Amino acid sequence: MRSISILLVENPLAGLTGIRESLDKLDILYNLVTRANANEAVGYLLDKGEFGQRRLPDVILIDISEPGVNGLELLRIIREDPEWFHLKCFIVTTVEDKVDRVIAEQLGISGYINKPLKLNSLSTMGAFNLMIDLINLKSAR
Repeated sequence: MRSISILLVENPLAGLTGIRESLDKLDILYNLVTRANANEAVGYLLDKGEFGQRRLPDVILIDISEPGVNGLELLRIIREDPEWFHLKCFIVTTVEDKVDRVIAEQLGISGYINKPLKLNSLSTMGAFNLMIDLINLKSAR
């Protein structure tokens, strides 16, 4: 079974432990790659590796409050690239901003998740959508 590839774009990576704990509860095989900002994330998405093949993640978790190029700008970059347009992207945030949420929805997010990330809680619809997507990805493998 191939693991589900997840790209986490968050700075600082302080919430990494909580995210790993939440993913572990889903009993899925996953590979979590972290990048501290949008520029590093774009570099990762562009990287073709040593064999010249690009390995895109199955899911991207984007912290909306990134310094420099913020999460919404990163999402816009992803949605404008034909190779990346199909990627499942979830915005992760500690702040509930209605304007940001509307913009993110217009850019075609898969979900909007409030931190701390608790995939076993149905109180966050984005977390629920992510959980379903991860389970579906697991089943398809």
